[in-house]
Amino acid sequence: MQLHGIHHVTAVTGNAIANHAFYTRTLGMRLVKKTVNQDDVSAYHLFYADGRGSPGTDLTFFEWPLPRERRGTRSIARTGLRVAGEASLRWWEDRLSAAGLTHATASGTDGRPELDFEDPEGQRLRLVLDEGATDPAHPWAGSPVPGEHQIRGLGPVTLSIPALAPTDRVLTSVLGFRKLREGARGKAVVHVYAMGGVGPGAEIHVAVEPELAAVRQGAGGVHHVAFRTTAADYVAWAEHLERTGMPSSGPVNRYYFQSLYFREPSGILFEIATDEPGFAVDEPEESLGEKLALPPFLEGQRTRIEAGLKALTTAPARG
Repeated sequence: MQLHGIHHVTAVTGNAIANHAFYTRTLGMRLVKKTVNQDDVSAYHLFYADGRGSPGTDLTFFEWPLPRERRGTRSIARTGLRVAGEASLRWWEDRLSAAGLTHATASGTDGRPELDFEDPEGQRLRLVLDEGATDPAHPWAGSPVPGEHQIRGLGPVTLSIPALAPTDRVLTSVLGFRKLREGARGKAVVHVYAMGGVGPGAEIHVAVEPELAAVRQGAGGVHHVAFRTTAADYVAWAEHLERTGMPSSGPVNRYYFQSLYFREPSGILFEIATDEPGFAVDEPEESLGEKLALPPFLEGQRTRIEAGLKALTTAPARG
């Protein structure tokens, strides 16, 4: 029983229309599921991913009318987006400049080139090389980004915490992560942990920043990060969290995957989510994200839910 990498990252936007335009047109990701927050059906939940909506590629957003996040520790500070290689990083530098976005080259804890930038709401993102990954790429034919330069998936995800030891115990003793290395990034020491997968899609980077105030969540921030498991191991993970004394939500059926939610000691929300059944459970792969999708337990509320949502343009600009 082992976690296999990052499943998805869920963030917050204050403007679903602008968010959709940026992630499908500027970043060229596919909207693979247009649905609602199942705990707050007045809010969109938008899932952007690769051409198939593969687990490990989903960057998702709740639309909530909140002010901008006040950055701080006890948070998910930056989300990595994997690209094929250094040629893709150079291509993205040009694309981000043309879009008027500020960006900066950086080096990771291993000295690998990276490209940091922010979306228009201040969502902190980082393009990284997809080194060591074994999962095949699934580019989206409808993307304005050429297939060889498209975002291949998520990872690593960077956490900011005030003290390492409590979080380290959860990552290693409860979740089975292994610590790979550590290194400096700015004023912080960053500790790198890995799950059972290979490459940056299986890594969590933990920046220890005790000098920072606590985050105040808002638009441009991240709500939670989810880790991959299988349907076969899902019940065992629920039992394992209970046995180790980790308070959790218990099993939650999200229809597209099964979930378990819990907070690590600094307060960051973690989720364990199954790869199965996936986004094609209720609509064909070729038309993912084109219509509002609701799980069966919300279908009876469709008229009321649709009336409360803005219209989105689902077709991204080409070229």
